[in-house]
Amino acid sequence: MEPRNILDGDTAWNCRKASAEEWCSGFWPGVLWMTYESKKEEATSDKLAAAISLDSLQKIAEGYTESLSFLAEQPVYDHDLGFLVINSFLKGYEATGCEHYRQVALAAADTLATLFNPTVGTILSWPRHVKDFGGHNTIMDNMINLELLFWAAQENGKMRNGENDTLYNIAVKHAETTMNNHFRPDGSCYHVAVYDTLDGHFIKGVTHQGYSDSSMWSRGQSWAIYGYTMVYRFTHDQRFLDHAQKVTDIYLKRLHETSNDWVPLWDMDDPRGIEAPKDASAACVVASALLELQQYVDAEKAGEYKDAAVNMLRDLSSDRYQSRDRNVAFLMHSTGHHPAGSEIDASIIYADYYYIEALLRLAKL
Repeated sequence: MEPRNILDGDTAWNCRKASAEEWCSGFWPGVLWMTYESKKEEATSDKLAAAISLDSLQKIAEGYTESLSFLAEQPVYDHDLGFLVINSFLKGYEATGCEHYRQVALAAADTLATLFNPTVGTILSWPRHVKDFGGHNTIMDNMINLELLFWAAQENGKMRNGENDTLYNIAVKHAETTMNNHFRPDGSCYHVAVYDTLDGHFIKGVTHQGYSDSSMWSRGQSWAIYGYTMVYRFTHDQRFLDHAQKVTDIYLKRLHETSNDWVPLWDMDDPRGIEAPKDASAACVVASALLELQQYVDAEKAGEYKDAAVNMLRDLSSDRYQSRDRNVAFLMHSTGHHPAGSEIDASIIYADYYYIEALLRLAKL
């Protein structure tokens, strides 16, 4: 059982069984591994006490991570396999160098790639919803999962001297197709892009978790910012860097127009305006992404993006958003699936995950 959310009035995590259907199962192991790495760097004064504490923390992280090892042994359920593995096994591999974690992640990358449709040029996000959307569906969240494919290609010894393996090519093609079809002229994104299953042409852009098909769902836009920043990290392709800046700039512009601080409304087009629920998780994703993106752009842009990230983390670290003695999470005021009435104004595990990641990135600058 792994933490998922803390709803209004509760003080402890509501936990769910780790499974391929539970897309948040990897975030708790990731929180533990990031904490382990942070504590390991701090362990300088009382080395004996630190060693005991680190050993206990590592064993806990290993236990939660291992609970997901079945993912490497079964057919893919949907695109969230990337979230499940990146945040657990990859974080664990970075922290420990464990060969078992590496092998699980490599196997999972091969499994995730089976969802790629070469006619369309993207990974199918939700196989179970093809009939619901009327075609091959790709959601913006899927951009995050490309990291597993890029990482595996790198581990396979490719991506050198122009030698790219299949996983790399799939990830690049998905990013290209998404860039060409998933965005409006101003850089805002649809949540879902629907393609014809037979000939691959783009049919329509719609929402599933946003306010409307034409609105800017804040977490969807945050996935775009984070995703294209990560794609540039692996490809060094200027097209992706330019696009990362475009989707960031429209987010920041709309944020200033619609929010009274650096944390967005759950959807920037909710007609209730500042009375609408916030989504702290989107701010955490963007803050983490901007602290990476600022390394790749010119000095003026770098300053703008870094300042924005610091402002986001400052607001997230204030009493308005910190749970503190109200519950055991770090953050309050995230929104999961507003149209379904799910996790509205709640503490959600992935908000804490990206908040910690952003803080650690800031500390390393």
